[in-house]
Amino acid sequence: MATPVLRDKSHTAVLIMDYQNDIVSGMAAHPALLDRAAAVLSGARLAGLPVIYVTVGFRPGYPEISDRNPLFRSLKEAGRLGEGSPGAAIHPRVAPQPTEVIVTKRRVGAFATTDLESVLRARQVTCLVLLGIATSGVVLSTVRWAADADYELIVIEDCCADTDEEVHRVLMQVAYPHVADNVCRLLQTV
Repeated sequence: MATPVLRDKSHTAVLIMDYQNDIVSGMAAHPALLDRAAAVLSGARLAGLPVIYVTVGFRPGYPEISDRNPLFRSLKEAGRLGEGSPGAAIHPRVAPQPTEVIVTKRRVGAFATTDLESVLRARQVTCLVLLGIATSGVVLSTVRWAADADYELIVIEDCCADTDEEVHRVLMQVAYPHVADNVCRLLQTV
């Protein structure tokens, strides 16, 4: 994995995805994840790059969730990630600045049920730096959509996490390099 080179910082944004309390709490096997993500955010802000948060959340009563969707059905049954709940809040270690955009999604990927594309288009963003939880969830769905939409993609491997380490490894080392311009580790970006 090579160090990423931003071709055009003026058209780059950082997407930090699903770094929410309920989701971060499931990543105990990754104790330094929040520190690494906070370092990326700090560097992005110092470089003047826009930081955009993508969160998952559901309205009261979970009207967006079909009983045919096993993943989200389990969230509904557990009462997790309801809008305004402590579990749906962005983890305080990576909290947004007052001017940073927060996009709320109702499904796995960052684009499908959001206005993210409008936000990116308005800012003339053509390059995305991605970090998120989970590698096989929001990161995978977002990488696929963004690649199909011709975004330049940089995935920061050690700022992504998954409950299945082998799935994380395969996606980062085998799948993502086919569609992302760069898959790198944080230490390579500093």
